[in-house]
Amino acid sequence: MRKPVIAIDGYSSTGKSSISKIIAHQLGIVHLDTGALYRGITYFAIKNCISENGQINLENLFQRLDEITLQFKQVEDELIVLLNGTDISKEIRTNEVSQQVSLIARQKEVRDFLLEKQRKIAADGGVIMDGRDIGTIILPDADYKFFLTASIDERTKRRFLELQKLGMETDEETVRKNLIERDKIDSEREVAPLKKADDAIVIDNTNLTKKETIELILSHITGF
Repeated sequence: MRKPVIAIDGYSSTGKSSISKIIAHQLGIVHLDTGALYRGITYFAIKNCISENGQINLENLFQRLDEITLQFKQVEDELIVLLNGTDISKEIRTNEVSQQVSLIARQKEVRDFLLEKQRKIAADGGVIMDGRDIGTIILPDADYKFFLTASIDERTKRRFLELQKLGMETDEETVRKNLIERDKIDSEREVAPLKKADDAIVIDNTNLTKKETIELILSHITGF
């Protein structure tokens, strides 16, 4: 029996990636964190494509996309992100990358570079992908589509705690401003904006635990 293709979209810090990873484990399917792909390219750009004014040189990045190989590797309970063979799992979660990733993610050249790679992974089923345009652009024919949301206060708290656990110094107001700015950029960008698919199930997990959110999503997935 063909296993399902599941699309999970939504705002930053709604738990998309960690929730998708657990669901993938429970259903015996593959989890692809698409946000990590864009963060990986952003990290590459910061390290290799900075112009004299300190900004990312997008044209230089576009010319060097074929130098980028991104892979996922499961190590015990952690999904490790590799850029050209080097583990960058911690580096892609820094504020520096978070502040630039929306710029990179709205570039058509970058999205085209990753589009077919993502669709190829999902072609045979048995995949859960999370991001911002999975149900609308990447996998419009997904068997199940979900859209996660939560209040800005709750998302700020979650993101701040995540960065603290990673040992990164920041403050809640900086995190809050970053999330609000990313919401605006992601929702208003011309290429593949953050948008709920018409047939997606909306889940507001402001007052739900991760376990409760997972149970609610799984309650909609039947017949597999």
